[in-house]
Parts: sequence; structure tokens; C-alpha cells
Amino acid sequence: MNSNKLNLVEVLPHEQKVDHRGWLIEVLRKEQVNGSEFGQIYLTTAHPAKRKGNHYHTRKTEWFCVVKGMGRLVLEDVETKERSEILMGEERLVTVKIPPGVAHMIENAGNEMMYLVIFVNETFSKDDPDTFPYEITA
Repeated sequence: MNSNKLNLVEVLPHEQKVDHRGWLIEVLRKEQVNGSEFGQIYLTTAHPAKRKGNHYHTRKTEWFCVVKGMGRLVLEDVETKERSEILMGEERLVTVKIPPGVAHMIENAGNEMMYLVIFVNETFSKDDPDTFPYEITA
């Protein structure tokens, strides 16, 4: 039986609170990480039309949230090769949970710098990175 890991991808919509000072969203809450350990939070940027990722993990789960700009997240189950695309960013504020076994690549789909916040349930270790290259073509 082939299990499709894309069924484990979760898109968590955000309620944006806006006032005269700006806006606020809750990127990720404790109950949304289902008891996962704290690994690390990092922020990365991408220039227009640039791509990041093109890899997968065997044990790490990541949560992506584009907080500025627009990103096109492409996901592919490394076993079944099934694909999915998710547009995310200022016009569609969501956090996407990416489970192990799902290759991912995010491309800046806008005309300005894209800012991506990532939470991962395991701290990066150069001795055991659990990051495997996987070419996702656009």
C-alpha cells in the first residue's frame, strides 16, 4: 500500500489583526506542533524569481510562513512523486506544515524580496543534517 505523505501536509490559515500601526498574525501555536520538540526558528529571504530548498528530510518537520512578499511552495512526495503547489504570502497568510518524506522548494513569485519564517522541530547539525538533495523542477 502506497501512503501519500502529501496528505500529511497541513495549511494553517491566519487571522490577520490589522490596525493603524500595522498587522499581527500568530505564525505557529504550541498545539499546532503536536508536542514536537523545539528545534530552531530562522528567517530567510529570496530575491524575485529565486528558489530555495530542493531537498527533503527523513525525520524533521518544518513549518513555513511567508510574511512579506509572495512565495510558491512546491511539494513532492519522494516515494509516490505526487506534487502539490501552495501560494503563500502577504495576500495569503498561512503556515504550511511539511512532514518528513516531502521534498520542498519555495520560489519567490513576486516582484520584491520574499521573507520566509521557518520553524523546524530539530536543530541543524552539520554532522547529521537530515537534509537530502531532491530536484523539483518548476
